[in-house]
Amino acid sequence: MRNLFRGELVRITAEEPEARAKAEVFWQMDTEFHRLADSEPAKVKSERKFKKRFEKEAEDGFNSRRYLFAVRTLADDKHIGFFVLIANHVHGEAWVGIGIGEREFWGKGYGTDMMQLCLQYAFTELNMHRVSLGVHDYNPRALRAYEKAGFQMEGYTRMDILREDKRTGGFWMGILRDEWLAIRSGEANE
Repeated sequence: MRNLFRGELVRITAEEPEARAKAEVFWQMDTEFHRLADSEPAKVKSERKFKKRFEKEAEDGFNSRRYLFAVRTLADDKHIGFFVLIANHVHGEAWVGIGIGEREFWGKGYGTDMMQLCLQYAFTELNMHRVSLGVHDYNPRALRAYEKAGFQMEGYTRMDILREDKRTGGFWMGILRDEWLAIRSGEANE
């Protein structure tokens, strides 16, 4: 069995609220990162506000639906991003959100490795049947990473986002446990 918290390029961790807040403030000031990761309007938040939110999450621990991890590189132990799973345990489905805030790690396989760890956690620890996500059509790097991880295209929403006076759409993607297991089995046979 693979290490649950360690991939080929990254490992997942729990960060202290101060460190998470400092990183999040820095990443949120990068409007390209924000627009790739979120459809909400950009907002400026203070480090103190983020820290307070992260302290509350630390006190509560994992609730029964939301699983949030920080991601660090294996090579130099740099905190580069996060992923979150929002699980519906009744139906066995989880929605995933993923972000790499450090630009020098974009387009170099880190997102794919993060997603593989995320899927492993969802399917082996949380016993999910499927994992779903949404991705903006103007984010081809993310789309490639998700396809490499085994996600299948399930739908497209037309012109649902307004960015800089242009309407864009988004893709809905999903992967089932059996599909993920088949991919893992194929990797083991190589």
